Amino acid sequence: MRLSNCFSTADFRKLAKARLPSPIFHYIDGGSDDETTLRRNTDAFDSYDLVPNVLAGVESVDLRTQVLGQQLKLPLFFSPTAMQRLFHHDGERAIASVAGKFGTMFGVSTIGTCSIEELGGYEDVPKMFQIYVHNDPGLTTDLISRCKASKFNALALTVDTIVAGNRERDLVTGMTTPPRLTARSLLSFLWHAEWTLNYLLRERFDLPSVSRYVEQGSNVSSSVAAYIDSQMKRSIDWEDAARMVEEWGGPFAIKGVMSVDDAKRAVDIGATGIMISNHGGRQLDGSRAPFDQLKAIVDAVGGQIEIILDGGVRRGTHVLKALALGATACSGGRWYLYSLAAAGTAGVERAMTLMRAELERDMLLMGCRSIADLDSSKVAPRP
Repeated sequence: MRLSNCFSTADFRKLAKARLPSPIFHYIDGGSDDETTLRRNTDAFDSYDLVPNVLAGVESVDLRTQVLGQQLKLPLFFSPTAMQRLFHHDGERAIASVAGKFGTMFGVSTIGTCSIEELGGYEDVPKMFQIYVHNDPGLTTDLISRCKASKFNALALTVDTIVAGNRERDLVTGMTTPPRLTARSLLSFLWHAEWTLNYLLRERFDLPSVSRYVEQGSNVSSSVAAYIDSQMKRSIDWEDAARMVEEWGGPFAIKGVMSVDDAKRAVDIGATGIMISNHGGRQLDGSRAPFDQLKAIVDAVGGQIEIILDGGVRRGTHVLKALALGATACSGGRWYLYSLAAAGTAGVERAMTLMRAELERDMLLMGCRSIADLDSSKVAPRP
């Protein structure tokens, strides 16, 4: 399969599976336990139908929206995801480059593989840093300071990962970071020689945001679950989040909000936005899908805080349904990670080109000129 034959997220997934060693592919692809929530994240969009208006006289559409203080040309941005150079040597540089080309925002994970300082060099591209609170308070302070110095536009605090989900695929494949060859995985790494040679011969794998504090994951091979369970602060609470909002002093999102009560608490502490997210179905299996919770959260806090739907997005119609129900914007991870793994920067650019085309075409078919035209009259729950 070639990149030119990819027309959907499913196509990019097939190409990624062909090009990645098994442990790496299943790290992207998998969820926790029975993966019920992973599947529901996308299936949930089928619970609502779009209701178009015809004869609307729409010749062109305006997809611009403002998110976390940034004017974006698209209502969809790249959610922060970890360890991108494992999937392709272009890594976070590909995402930053494509975000700049399409006028949208990209997120950077605390356990990303390009430094805060390097990505800060993309000066004209809106960028968000996603922060995990580690047990070492000096690390959190250092991350915030470095993001300020590198002129990041927004901070997102991830709150749903105080302990690792039961990601059984990683247990089966022996996934670690840095990758560790085992009797089980050796054949897969040898079979995918192009990936393996790129990994071995290009720049050394590192987690530069944290490696000056934590050897695990950079210099000491570790499973992702072991890293989370040993390094993340479990006792983080709303007072911690409120202090971080104040310390950052700029646009701030809480990522991992799923309940109405938590959405209200985010308003109370002065957060700019919330990201309705269950960590891509990788944490608490059996939890609700973000889209399933969207209406209740919008009804409770809509207009008081920005609401970003994060998770399960695979199509432009998914984005339109979320916006019609009151989301400010959408973000996603797997839909672009598959394309990154498939073909690096070129893959991500093609994926975003296709997504933008879907959004423009679907808006025309809906009879909507701008994002403001997408309201609750444009969707209906399926009986």
